[in-house]
Amino acid sequence: MSGTRCPSGAFSYVAEARLRTLGRVFLALLLQAPDSSATDSSSSPTIVAVLARSSPVTKLVLLTLAILSIVSWSIILYKAWTFGRSARQSQSFLDVFRRSNKFSEVQAVCVSLRESPLVGLFQAGYTELTAQLRQNTPAEAPAIASNPRAPANRPTLKSLTAVDRALMRASIVEVNKLERRIPFLATTASMAPFIGLFGTVWGILAAFQNIGQTGSTNLAIVALPIAEALVATAAGLAAAIPAVYFYNQLTQRVKLFTSEMDDFAMEFLNIAERNFT
Repeated sequence: MSGTRCPSGAFSYVAEARLRTLGRVFLALLLQAPDSSATDSSSSPTIVAVLARSSPVTKLVLLTLAILSIVSWSIILYKAWTFGRSARQSQSFLDVFRRSNKFSEVQAVCVSLRESPLVGLFQAGYTELTAQLRQNTPAEAPAIASNPRAPANRPTLKSLTAVDRALMRASIVEVNKLERRIPFLATTASMAPFIGLFGTVWGILAAFQNIGQTGSTNLAIVALPIAEALVATAAGLAAAIPAVYFYNQLTQRVKLFTSEMDDFAMEFLNIAERNFT
């Protein structure tokens, strides 16, 4: 009986020793796994690291695109705020103009509604109208111009076409004010992709240069220049896409303001024709 128990005891002892050894190896592997992952994560380059290690030409390209983007967004926000005020004040001015019986009442509110492009048209037409009436009857013209619906013995205009020309000149001035700085968005939309493409080409050239110097096509050698190239392309698109979209939106708003000014000019001419011709 004793001879049969010894081999089993020795076998269990050896098995237990081997299990302990395997457990220690497995524990060592578990302890080393976080360190290896940390090493891999620290060795993988981030966007900030790529930008920090980029060439001076790539940094200049990215700086140019950043300036274009900042200026474009400043124009977009400023124009959106300005156009909003102009639209609100134009509506208020039209309400006063159509409700008043005297041009002098409309002239009184022009100071508080100066952001409206219709105010410039009205003042140009009112000035030309008053100047012609003063030439005809110096004593009665101011009162007549202040009240275009005065019934009898009113002077007539020398030239309704001159009033139309004054309104047209004022309309051109107001349109130029509305379009101010908007062409910069078109410039950014057309230039930014090409600037980003230049950064891309420069990064690819640097990648081929590294291949020629090292004589190896290993991905670790060409990865960083290619990453720089892709960052430049993405920056160019990020600057160009908002500029294109908001250029179209703001241009459409200018067209709406222009149409509104044309309607107001015809309405002003109709009133002048009914009362002073």
